[in-house]
Amino acid sequence: MSFFLSDKYYSKVIGRCHHQQTMDVKEVNILTVRISVISFEAAVTSVEELIASGETHYVCFCNVHTVMTGVDDPDFRRITNEASLALPDGMPLVWAARMFGHDQPGRVYGPDMMMALCRKGLYMGYSHFFYGGDTGVLGRLIENLRRLLPGLKVAGYYSPPFRPLTPEEDIQVVDIINNSGAHILWVGLGAPKQERWMAEHRNRINVPVMLGVGAAFDFHSGRIKQAPKWMQNIGLEWLFRLYSDPRRLWKRYLYNNPRFIYHVSKQILTEYLKSHRTGK
Repeated sequence: MSFFLSDKYYSKVIGRCHHQQTMDVKEVNILTVRISVISFEAAVTSVEELIASGETHYVCFCNVHTVMTGVDDPDFRRITNEASLALPDGMPLVWAARMFGHDQPGRVYGPDMMMALCRKGLYMGYSHFFYGGDTGVLGRLIENLRRLLPGLKVAGYYSPPFRPLTPEEDIQVVDIINNSGAHILWVGLGAPKQERWMAEHRNRINVPVMLGVGAAFDFHSGRIKQAPKWMQNIGLEWLFRLYSDPRRLWKRYLYNNPRFIYHVSKQILTEYLKSHRTGK
């Protein structure tokens, strides 16, 4: 350890403005999980507005795994739906949003968002705190980011133990983060742990925005190889990751992916029949 909806299951697809957002961001309801309809560039701008808002916000990067976890767990669904932004990190969510009539330009990928905000922070003066991963991963992550982005401001980092923190340890961690002066808190605990952590600490952390970026720490540290861009663009990143780590990821992909396709297809059919009956 180191420091440095009444939900109806097939609810109507909607476009709405989240009450916590500072931008006019529409949302699409995918299996009762509200996903932001937004371009990558607009998402970066929206996070900048959250930083300037004077409040503490958290941002989720959503994929099939997080949506299906929300389907199975109402409490986790609530956490995702209360996020200031729930960004479409996976291509299947982009495709689903388009099927529901929304002009979703593409995915808003967590690792790319980390690089974009770190780069923007060079001239905006943002400082960054990194929470998650082991000490070696965090060290390589920060070393790589500083090599690519000289002048990057690192307010601190913390590698939590692989067990629940004691109340005393949790208070200590919160104090370290709050005293760091960071503008952005990157949380790399993996889903759904990181989303739960952000929601639980939202009223105790005074950093303007927390972003749960999952495997971004591993990717940018070089611990895990990213899928080629062509696989990412056609929605096959999951296959690359499954091949790379089948023991850990087989259930996530081979169980959740077919369920997602089935339930989204059912939601599409339900909405079609409903609109057909009403003549809309």
